[in-house]
Order: sequence, then C-alpha cells, then structure tokens
Amino acid sequence: MTSDNTAVHASGEEDHRSLLAALGVEIESELLTLALTHRSYAYENGGLPTNERLEFLGDSVLGVTVTEKLYRAHPDKSEGDLAKIRASVVNMHALAEVARQLGEGGLGAHLLLGKGEEMTGGRDKPSILADGMESILGAIHLEHGIETARRVVLDLFADLLERAPRLGAGLDWKTSLQELTAERGAGVPVYEIAATGPDHDKEFTATVLVGGSPLGIGVGRSKKEAEQKAASTAWNALSDSADGDAPGLGA
Repeated sequence: MTSDNTAVHASGEEDHRSLLAALGVEIESELLTLALTHRSYAYENGGLPTNERLEFLGDSVLGVTVTEKLYRAHPDKSEGDLAKIRASVVNMHALAEVARQLGEGGLGAHLLLGKGEEMTGGRDKPSILADGMESILGAIHLEHGIETARRVVLDLFADLLERAPRLGAGLDWKTSLQELTAERGAGVPVYEIAATGPDHDKEFTATVLVGGSPLGIGVGRSKKEAEQKAASTAWNALSDSADGDAPGLGA
C-alpha cells in the first residue's frame, strides 16, 4: 500500500498547483520537493536532503523584507517599537498562520512528513508550518532572486503587516499582557491549564486571570499556544476598554 507522502512525492508537481497559485510564482519541481521535505521524512527514506538549509535562507529573506517595509512605513517609530512590530510578523505563529492559507489544505497538505509526525498532527504544527514557510521563501529566492521573493513576502504577509502596529509586543501576547497589566496596576496575570485527550493528541485550554478575574480563554495543541491565545483575548479586552477595566476586572 502506498503512503500519502509517497503518493505526493511520486505524482509530481500537479499536486502542488493550488500551492503555487497561492504563492503567485512557479518553483522548479526538484527545488519545490526539497522545500517541502521535512527532516522526519528524509530520515525515514534513507537520509534524503531536508529543507533546513532553505529554511535558513528563507528566514533571512523574510527578515530583511519585513524590516525594510516597517522602516519605510513607520518613520516615527523608535528602534524598540520597530523591533516589537517586526516580532509580530516574523515569528512561528505568524508564519504558521500564513502557511495555513496557502492553497487547498494550506502548506501542511503538501509537506513530506515522516510517519511519526503524520500520526501526531504534524501537518498543522506551528513549528513545522513555520519552517516550511521559510523553506518555500528560500526556494523562491534561489530560483527567482530577491525582488521576486520580496514581492511574494509582501503579498503573503500584507494582512499581518497591516495589523502589526497594534499587536503589542509582537505575538508574544503573554509579554504584552504582563506589560499592560503592570501599566494598569492590575497585578501579574495567572494562567490555569486544563488538558484533554490522549497523550499523543492532547488539547490544552488556558484561562488567564487578572486581579483574580478570568479575562481570556485559549485552546491549543500545546500549553504555550493555549496561553498565548488566552493572553491575546485578555490583552484586547483590556486595550479596548475605555476606562482600563475589562469586564470582570475590578477597580
């Protein structure tokens, strides 16, 4: 019986039409396969080359493109402010968010994964999606050069770049929330975690308490992801409240 990964690998680039359409650029078949080859698949198939070198390159392409865009778009921002804004665009969760929107099934549907990662939900793991996103950007740069790679980055990350200035300390929502509660004199946020499901497929629910009152709930595949989502909800609730008191937060 042929595995899904083997089928994708053997049937060629037609499987990747929706991905390439979402990127708005062609990538030569062999280079695209390399960009999609996670180390777990490579190790299970005789030590094939992995996408990690392309990931290294793509990280730099993404970083310089986003940095230059923010520098030009926000001439009034300090270095520290620009660094925080950049952190909201160049991070694992932001990259995974973009990757999930790439064609039918997102980037995850196209990745070549080992059996272990396949069984544990690897196609939607933020870390794997983020690495794959950077690898794709590295491949685009290699084949088409920096100008095309820059255009692709700006197209794919346009929404995040627009939202970035109001994301607090990047997508590190826990840091953002702690800074905001300190500013409001509301104390240090406390996180309560609950987990459900079997060990290989747990789902975590985080509730963040500020001043003893629950202000946000988040659900994720890891404790960190759940806490970040809960902190995001609480940060927005506090930020949106006109008088600084979110619902449930005492004076």
